[in-house]
Parts: sequence; structure tokens; C-alpha cells
Amino acid sequence: MKVPILDLCRMPDELTAELTRTFTSVLASGHFILGPEVSSFEAECASYLESSHTIAVSSGTDALLMALMALNISPGDEVICPTYTFFGTAGSIYRTGATPIFVDSLPCCYNLDPSAVAAAITSRTKAIMPVHLYGQAAEMNSIMGLANKHGLTVIEDAAQSLGARFGDRQTGTLGTIGCYSFYPTKNLGALGDAGLLTTNDPVLAEKLKTLRMHGSRVKYMHETVGGNFRIDALQAAFLRVKLPHLNQAHTNRARNATRYTENLLASGLAKFPVEGCLCGKSGSPLEAPLLLPYSCQPHHIYNQYVIRVTGEGKRDALREFLTGKGIGTEIYYPLPLHQQQCFASLASSTKSYPWAERFSRETLAIPIFPELRKEEIDYVSEQIAAFFRL
Repeated sequence: MKVPILDLCRMPDELTAELTRTFTSVLASGHFILGPEVSSFEAECASYLESSHTIAVSSGTDALLMALMALNISPGDEVICPTYTFFGTAGSIYRTGATPIFVDSLPCCYNLDPSAVAAAITSRTKAIMPVHLYGQAAEMNSIMGLANKHGLTVIEDAAQSLGARFGDRQTGTLGTIGCYSFYPTKNLGALGDAGLLTTNDPVLAEKLKTLRMHGSRVKYMHETVGGNFRIDALQAAFLRVKLPHLNQAHTNRARNATRYTENLLASGLAKFPVEGCLCGKSGSPLEAPLLLPYSCQPHHIYNQYVIRVTGEGKRDALREFLTGKGIGTEIYYPLPLHQQQCFASLASSTKSYPWAERFSRETLAIPIFPELRKEEIDYVSEQIAAFFRL
């Protein structure tokens, strides 16, 4: 049996037909940049996210960069972010001339450790950039508490978590600005690159719209230096078609995750990585050959289902074994950001990131996409169990 890590061609026929009709409609309109499709998409996202202002842009990475620009983050400033995340998080900070200050993550949810954030705050800190990794919210009560105490802004990297919640609030709507990605692998994926920003601050919203158009509100009149961060009308139109199906996709992913978890726990080889959530420091880490995703928040949208395989070289051996069985996998992320060559100048001998470094050696994502079939989930589960019984 062949089970891909993701199959974007499995979308229902009716959705494919609707996307095709949408392409024809946009083509006939002759309006390809911004315009009514973008305005309508922004309004629909504002309603879905329960946010006052949404600004659709060219990519999730551009959304992060724009957020930093709008908040006047500049050389000499520091922005705290996790070291275990996608490069775009810290890369955007670095591009402003500011310094990314890396912190370690927690073994319960893979998200940044609030106590590490507290320890990293200095007089140069201007913002905190939590990442809601793999579709689960970071511990935002602690993050917002620290931000309020020290007068900091919070930029939520919600690239992987559109539709996830922290309490009764959507991720991306708790901080100063939220940033989302619609890269095709996301739960709401475009047919190319696209992104979104949210804010409840009308002044910031207007500034972000201006930055999106080269710093211009009136054509050829530039009040600041922005960029070409515009979203294509076609991508906005495609996303409008897919947005009403998003909650069902979340439901399917959660169903698939539950089946994996039940299967792997039943094998007797797997455990959860903690006994109690560590976001509030109330639990303790556990060890087992195979560690499963743990939900610290009740609303996890499973952009990825990431397991941990303990023991030197075991993760890579499992990946090779699964490849031989026709099962697709992915490693997010094989090298934490503090070890990346481009950030070598930021390295410090006095800081340690033990969990991030363990995650880079032990984590493996297995197929979780909404159209995955029960027999495929069972096959993947059986092959994982078989590997550990060799």
C-alpha cells in the first residue's frame, strides 16, 4: 500500500469543479490584483476569525515581515521566538535588522516555553513572537501576561493554526497582530502562496494595508517604504471556495489523529510525552520508545501529526523503514534555528535548548491529511508497530 505524506489531488470532485469555475470567472473578470475577490475574502476571514481587521497578503512569511515593519521593529531591537520552528519566523525578524532571541520549547506541545521567554526579556526586547506549532495554540495567558508586564507587543505566528483556539479565542487574535499562511500544505491551502494578517487595532490595520502597496494609500504617493505584498485575486478567490470546507477538514484531521493515537497506544509501545501539561509547569516528562502528540489545548487542528522516536538514530531508521513500506513522512525540523549557519553570529555558549535539539533528532510527521482513509491509518500504525518489534 502507498500512503503519501500529503495528497493534494484527493479533493472531492465537486470542490475541483468549483475551483475550475472560479478560475474561469476570475479570468473573465480581468481583475487579477486585489479588488472585489480580495475584499470579500478578507471580510469572510474576519467573520471566521472573529477579528476586527484582516489584510490578505502574498505569503505567510511576508505577513510576519509586515507585522514587524508595522510595529517599527528595527536594528538594535530584540524579538523573542522559539528556536524550534520554521525558518520564516526568525528570518523575518532578522530581515528588519532586529535580533531574534531564541528560546526553548516544551515537550508537551512543542510550543515555546513561557518561563524561557520570561528569562530572555531585556531592555532591548520589543516583541514576543509565539508560534502555534502543528495546529495547537501556545500558552497565551502567560505570553500576554509577560507582554503586558513589560510593555511588549505580541506577533502571533499562526501559520499552521488557522481555526485553532486558545480558550474561546482564535489563535492569531489574542496578540497585537496575527499572521497566517495559506501555503498549499496548510489546513486552508491556496493553489500557490498567500497569507493573512489580523489585528483589532484600526490604526495598525491601515498601516498594514499601506505597507502592502509599497507604502502608498494614494497611487504614486508614498508616505513610507513598504513592499509589494499584494495577494493575487485568483488565490483569494480559490481560498473563498475552500474556506467554507475548513471546519470539516479540521474534523477529519482530528478524527484521523484519534485513530492513530488509539492504534499506537493499543500497541503497548507508545506513551504521551508528559504526565500532565507542562505549559503551567504542573506535569512531568515521560520516556518511551514512541511518544505521541499531546493536546494541551482542547481545540487542536492537527496541521501535522508529529510523533517522537527516542534513541540514537531510531527516528531516521523508522523513516527509512516506512519509506520502504510506501509510507510518506517528513521531518519538521531537522535543525533548530540556533544551529543554522546563517545565525551563527547569534550563537551563545551560555544558552541551551535541550528540548529543541531533541525534537530535531526525534520528531517525525506521518500522514494526517483530511482525505486519509481508515485502512491507510491502520496500515501506517501497523508498520510503525512492526518496526519496534523487529
